[in-house]
Parts: sequence; structure tokens; C-alpha cells
Amino acid sequence: MASDNKKPSLKEDLTCSICYELFSDPVMLACMHHFCRACISTYWRGIRGTVSCPQCRHEFPDRQLQTNFLVSGMVEKVRASSGEGYQKNLQNQLKDSLESHCAKREEYLNMIRQDKEQVDTIKRVGAELQARVQAEFQALRELLQQEEQEVLGELRREQEELLERAERRLEQLRAAVREAEESVRVLQQAADAVETSVLLELPEVNFRPSLQVEKGAEFDVSAFAGRYSGPLQYITWRRMYRLLRPAPAALTFDPETAHPSLCLSRDKTSVVECQEMLPYKRNPKRFTQCVNVLAAQGFPSGRHYWEVGVAGNAKWDLGVALEAVDRRARAKLSPENGYWTLRLRDGGRYWAGTQPWTPLRVDPPPRTVGVFLDCEERLVSFYNAESMRLIYSFRHGPRGRAYPFFSTCVSERGQKPQPIKLLHFPQDPL
Repeated sequence: MASDNKKPSLKEDLTCSICYELFSDPVMLACMHHFCRACISTYWRGIRGTVSCPQCRHEFPDRQLQTNFLVSGMVEKVRASSGEGYQKNLQNQLKDSLESHCAKREEYLNMIRQDKEQVDTIKRVGAELQARVQAEFQALRELLQQEEQEVLGELRREQEELLERAERRLEQLRAAVREAEESVRVLQQAADAVETSVLLELPEVNFRPSLQVEKGAEFDVSAFAGRYSGPLQYITWRRMYRLLRPAPAALTFDPETAHPSLCLSRDKTSVVECQEMLPYKRNPKRFTQCVNVLAAQGFPSGRHYWEVGVAGNAKWDLGVALEAVDRRARAKLSPENGYWTLRLRDGGRYWAGTQPWTPLRVDPPPRTVGVFLDCEERLVSFYNAESMRLIYSFRHGPRGRAYPFFSTCVSERGQKPQPIKLLHFPQDPL
């Protein structure tokens, strides 16, 4: 039954029903059946008169044979594909294709495993970040609640003190009124007695009240209200400032590390190119150092944040540098050389100091750049400090002591140098 239902193959369709071999010079009869020319000729050789088809027995008055070039071409292709070389080549192709698909399948499976690992990593990191964010804001909430309770407690204590003083004054005034009323009553009785009879002596009346109450308020309600209707949020922010982790660092530039062509302000929070040093800078033979300066403070551990004013500058480099870098030598500012920097060129083109540089799209241009350094996580991030929008992060930051790094770069001819400023926040909270 299985063999009866088996579909004939192309080779079977191209096999002569007389010789049971592939057609050789196939010809077609009028009944559309095909045979080898030699086979059908031999089959009809001994027949006189009308001949017939060996398959369907259809009779033909003549022995006309029609060559079928299409079948002939198909036979040649089947014969070629049946050869040992062709079969071997086909097997090799199938083997190569199979191996290629198996390798591709394994590659896809590896990609799936990697993507699953990335999904797990994203979930894990996301959960850790959510926990950190919640902890940070919870600390702020607790701090605000504590500040609120302290302010409310102080307000209530001051209010109770004022109320207590006011109640004492009211009680004194009521007592003075009672004393005055008693004196008025006695004196009125004496006056009435004088009119009706002779009054031999004055009644015992205290003509000077024993209770002395000063006129005017003893407390200033306006001052009380002013202390709690002022800028409470700003006052609280100043108190919170010392508890921020990290708090904006009060950096200063280190004169010992400043390039000779740089001028520092007296408070060491502003640096700019010295106009009188421009000829020195234009001399390529003498200009062997980078136009940069380090902060006086270095950070071996912990989390740190500082802000730098760069408004009006057409070019600059900001970031951190390892303590061990040789700043006297010209070197590309890249992590491989101990620098993690953000740079501006041409007044509006920003790059991360990678190898090669990574172009960045920064919009709007920052007037103030915030730099965040996490020594334990080896993270260096740059922010537009006005919006706190992340500009770029280095995930493999410095290992070891690092210093805030600043470069004004060399200004173009005819261009007035603009300062780079270290921005400070209140350092002595109330």
C-alpha cells in the first residue's frame, strides 16, 4: 500500500517504459507518450502496417516521431545530477549548509542567552537603582520631616512662651482693674457720706495702686510672625546643605599645577588665559605643556560633585585626571592616558574624551557643567547643572587618587579669553 501511494520521482517520469533507462534521444508519439528513439524504432521493426503505442495501445497509420527537446534537456540534467561527482558535491553542499545553519542556530541561541542575561542584569540593576533612589529620597523626606518637627516645635515653644507672658499680663491687668474698682467703690461711698453728714476722717483707701502695670506690649508679635513667615524653604535648604551626600565641593585651583599662561583670581576660584602670555603660547617650540590646571583637592575615595561655570567660552576641557599623569607632556586626553574629560570646541561641538572621541549632542548648551565622581563605582558623569540632565558618563573611571581637571585651551587670535569659574555654595549653613 505504501509503494502504491508513493509519488513517482522525476527520474521515473523520464524513464523509458521499454528499456527502463533514462530516455536516450527522447521522442514523443501523437498520444503524448515518450520513448527512446531507438527503443520505439526497434519495437515497431517487426510490425507491418499500423503500429501502436506500447503503453496505451493507441494505433497510428504512420510512424511519425517528434523529437522533444525539453524532455531531452531534463534528461541530461537528471543524468548529470545522478553522477557520482555531482552527488558528492551536492552532499558537500548540503553538509556545509547544514553546518552553517547549525552554527547560526547556536549563534542565535547564544544571543538569546546573552539577551536573557542582559534582561536579568537590567532588572537587577534597575531594582538596585530603584532602591537607591528610594533611599535617597527617603533620607530627604526624613530630614524634611525632622526639620519640620523642629521648626514646629520651636514655633510652639515660642508661641506658648508668648501666650504665657500675655496671660500673666492679662491677669495682672485684671487684678489691677479689681483693685481700682474696689478703690472706686470705697471712695464713692465716702463721697456720698460727705454729702449727707460730716465726714470726720478719710476712709482707708490706697490712693497709689499696689499693682503697677506698664503701658504698651511686652512682646513683639511682628517679630514672632517674621521668624516663621520668612523664606523657610531657603533656610531649610541651607540646613540640609551640610547633610547632602555628596555636597557640592568647594574647590579651588592649585597655583602649583597651573600652566604659566594661566592667571588665577585671588580666591583661586577663577582661571583665565593671561593676555601678556599670548606670545609665549603662540610659540610652538616653547609651548610644550597643556594649558590646564588641577584643583587643590584630590579625591582617593568617596562620592564627590562640583560645578564649573563655562558661560561664554568657545572651547574648554573639564573632568578628572589621575594623580600620576605627566601633565608636562602632550598627551591625548583619554582614559588610556589617565584623563576622563568632556570637551567643547568651535563654540558648540561637544565630545567625550574617549579613544577615539565620541561626538555628543548637547542641547541646550550648558552654562554650568556639573561633574560627579564616584571613586568606589569608578564612575565619572557630566551634567548640565541648570537642568541636571546627563551629558555623558564614563563607566570605568579612575582607580586611585584623582584630581578635578580644567583646561581653558588656547584661544583663537583676536578672541578675548573667558574665565572658567568654580561655583561655590553656602559652606556655613545656619
